[in-house]
Amino acid sequence: MDTVARVRVFWQPGCTSCLRTKEFLTKHGVDYESINVHGNPAGMEALRQLGARSVPVVARGGEFVFAQSLADVVRFLGLDIRLHDKLAPQRLVDKLGLVLNAAARYVQQIPAEALARPFRNRNRPIRELAHHVFRIPEAFVEAMREGRELTYELIMQPPAAALRTTADIARYGAGVLAAFRGWWQDYDDPSCQRMMDTYFGRHRVHDVLERSVWHPAQHTRQLMLILDSLQIEPDGRLTPADLAGLPLPEKAWDD
Repeated sequence: MDTVARVRVFWQPGCTSCLRTKEFLTKHGVDYESINVHGNPAGMEALRQLGARSVPVVARGGEFVFAQSLADVVRFLGLDIRLHDKLAPQRLVDKLGLVLNAAARYVQQIPAEALARPFRNRNRPIRELAHHVFRIPEAFVEAMREGRELTYELIMQPPAAALRTTADIARYGAGVLAAFRGWWQDYDDPSCQRMMDTYFGRHRVHDVLERSVWHPAQHTRQLMLILDSLQIEPDGRLTPADLAGLPLPEKAWDD
């Protein structure tokens, strides 16, 4: 690895892992060049030249690592950092129930006319963000049940045309939670030590399960932020105790 070249972080607004990666590197004193690829053709081309097509990516010279896993970032940069202890799988499953139930409540509070609008500096309709909260764990379950790779395309699958209203999305979310709990009840490795393939590498199921919980939790924090911006009090805010133990960024959204 080129140890002289400056570290670069490729990211986009509203991306949970992007924000977490930037906060993590800043906290640990790692100097890096911040490259927002959203609406930035030159930044996107630099990302493609590395051989990557999704963010976040941490690069140095011509080498890079996907930053969905901070452990991978630590190894890539040769940092002497001890990461957090993961919650036990059952506790993660319980946390997901809190998160998805809260997300379903918040989605139904969003005015219909706001669904097609983007939020802040990310050109993504709120409808798609709301759907994405539930699509993350749904994609995880599909990959686990089918024994397939958890791909970026699987996670980023857009909402079906039938998911038009907030009530539609909330019902869809309830179905996702039921399917997730059904998978967990049937799963024969409750310690989650098996390995699985993902678009950001091969990881223990425990690692990917944790990501499939904290990732929608961060987006659910963003739904609360959206409601706050609309001067609507979220129905039963998620508390720090609800989210304790999940490796979330400090902020809900990039500045």
